[in-house]
Amino acid sequence: MGRLWELDALRGLMLVLMILTHLPTRVAVPLGQPFGFVSAAEGFVMLSAYMAGMVYTLRARREGERRMREAFLIRALKVYACQAALLVFLFTVVAFLDMLAHGVDIGNLIAFYRQDPVAAVFGAALLLYNPPLLDILPMYIVFMLVSPVLLLHGLHQGWTGTLAASVALWLGAQFTLGGWLYGQAVKFTGLPVPADQTGSFSPLAWQFLWVLGLWMGSTLVIRTGGSTRPFPPSLVFLAAAYAAVCLVWRHAVGQVPFGDHSALNLLFDKWRIGPLRLLDFLALMVLVMHFGPWLKRNLPRCRFLEVLGAASLTVFCCHLVLVLVALAIVGEAKPERPLWIDAWILVASFAALYGVARAQQWFIRRSVTSRRLTAQPAKSNIRAH
Repeated sequence: MGRLWELDALRGLMLVLMILTHLPTRVAVPLGQPFGFVSAAEGFVMLSAYMAGMVYTLRARREGERRMREAFLIRALKVYACQAALLVFLFTVVAFLDMLAHGVDIGNLIAFYRQDPVAAVFGAALLLYNPPLLDILPMYIVFMLVSPVLLLHGLHQGWTGTLAASVALWLGAQFTLGGWLYGQAVKFTGLPVPADQTGSFSPLAWQFLWVLGLWMGSTLVIRTGGSTRPFPPSLVFLAAAYAAVCLVWRHAVGQVPFGDHSALNLLFDKWRIGPLRLLDFLALMVLVMHFGPWLKRNLPRCRFLEVLGAASLTVFCCHLVLVLVALAIVGEAKPERPLWIDAWILVASFAALYGVARAQQWFIRRSVTSRRLTAQPAKSNIRAH
C-alpha cells in the first residue's frame, strides 16, 4: 500500500499547529485551537489510529496475524525508546541549561524529578510519571500495545462491542474512573507520583478517538474498493452549523468558553474530551470526510506538510526537543520580548524540523535501494543453479 499524500498533509498540518502552540512565542495563544474548541492533538491521534487501522489490517491479511502483532509491538517499543530519550534529554541537558539560565519554566516541568528522582525515574519507566509536554507518547504506547487485540477482535467478531466499551470508558473518564485507576496504580507500584504529574491527557477518554480511528481505517480496507457511504445532507448541515458556532464562539471569547464557570468549561475540557468538545471534533470530522474528495481534487498539494506528516514521529520528538531548549534559554512568551526573537525561534524551528524530515526520507530511500540491490544478486544466483 502506497502512502496517501492527503493523510500525510493532514498530519503535517496537525504537527504545524502543535508546534506553533508549544513553541514559547506570542503566536501560541492566538493560533491555539484555530478551528473551534478542538486542538491539533485530537486530529493527530485520530489520523494516527486511522492509518494504523489501514496499515495493520493490510499486514494481517497479507502476512498473517502474528506478523501484524509483531509490527505493533515493534512500533510500541520504538515509541517507548523515543519517550525514554526525551526524558533523559529533559533530566540532563535541559535541566543543566535551566540551571545556567536560572529560569522557572523548566523547573516547573521537572519539579517532581528534583524532589524525588528515584521515584520519578521508575515512574517514568512504568509510564506513570509523565512531565508536561512529554505526556502524549506514553498514551500512544499503551494504545499501540492494546491495538492488536482490538483489531483482531474487530476483524473476527465485529466492532460493535469494542465501540460500545470504548464509549463506556469515555463516559467513565468524565467522572471519577480515571482517578480511581490512578490510585490503584500508585498503590500497586508504591511510587508516590502526584496525580498532577501523571500527564494532562486522560487515556480513558482519548482511547475513544483511537478506537474510532482504528475502526474506520480497518473498515475502509475491508470494504470492496475502499469506498465510503456519503453522509446524509441533513447530517452535513448540522455538522457545519455546530462547527461554525464553535468556531465563532472560540474566536469571540478565547479558548475558555465559559470564563470562570469551571463546571461548564468541563463540557469543552480538552484533557477528558468533554461532550461538547467531542461533538465539535465529530462535526469537523464529518465536514472533512464529506468535502475531502473535492478539496483533494481542487486544492494544490503542499509538499511541506506532506514531508512533515510522512515523518510524523521523528518531527514530533524533535519539536519537543526544540521546545524544551527554547523554554530553558528564553523562557515562556513575554509581550516585552523583541519580536525578532520570536520570529527567529519560529523560522529556525521549522527549518530544522523540515530538514530532519527530509533527512529521514533520504535515509529511507537509501535503505530501500540498498536492500533491492542486495536482493538482486541473490535472485540471479538462484536462477543460475
